[in-house]
Amino acid sequence: MSSSALPLFRFGIIADPQYAAIPAHAAMNRYYANSLAKVAEAIEIFNGEDLSFVMTLGDVIDRSFSSFDDILPVYEKLRHEALFLLGNHDLSVSAGHLSEVATRLGMPSPYYSFSRHGWRFIVLDGNEVSTFAPPEGHPNRALAAEMLAELEENGARNAHRWNAALSDAQFAWLADEIALASEAGEKVIVMNHYPVHPPSEHGMWDSERIVALLASHDNVVAYLNGHDHVGNYGMAGACHFVNFKGVVDTERENAFAIVEVYPDRLEIRGFGREESRTLVY
Repeated sequence: MSSSALPLFRFGIIADPQYAAIPAHAAMNRYYANSLAKVAEAIEIFNGEDLSFVMTLGDVIDRSFSSFDDILPVYEKLRHEALFLLGNHDLSVSAGHLSEVATRLGMPSPYYSFSRHGWRFIVLDGNEVSTFAPPEGHPNRALAAEMLAELEENGARNAHRWNAALSDAQFAWLADEIALASEAGEKVIVMNHYPVHPPSEHGMWDSERIVALLASHDNVVAYLNGHDHVGNYGMAGACHFVNFKGVVDTERENAFAIVEVYPDRLEIRGFGREESRTLVY
């Protein structure tokens, strides 16, 4: 049997359940309440597989802190580790709850990294510089308003208040994590809620510097994200950029994936609307 006949490990991906106990908005393809059943269906499939973990790429809820009380118990049926990162809708909660969202999702901090099987996963907080996530009066909120105004002035297609940027501190941390991984001989997969490549109206405001950083390191294999519910794919340098489709967008058809990591490639097995892909590295 060849060395690449079996994957080194596998993990599950869910993007944008955007659960809320509210009626569907069919014109926008948002079937908020149906996400409970769809996430449960994905978990049933994940439970039949040998997975290292399952990552939800943000927007677990659409709005209201109490929505977590309905959807997080569904994840308790998962027999694997459930990991999360922050999406913009996860922060569509009252101001008093903003600082509690990461803790409610069991995250160690708003951005973090972890290693599995000689690979490093770097999990970003794409909302850090935004008009909605920082508390009122925080410098990052003022910085976000400035960045957005400048992008609007330049006619940038991603000049929308539902997008955001990394702080310089988080960007420096990302660069350090990639360097540390390189020293440790680890391949890297970066995960974030927002796309950065190919350029789109849903992209991070500071996409260009993020793409330049990732494309300049040969140990960075992939960047995985949600946010743009129709999905997307691109490549810059040796890095694959995969935008997974949103769970919330259909009345019944699901969208989720299992990523199989081989010594020379990633195999994405898509379920429902999610595409299957082979990403060679």
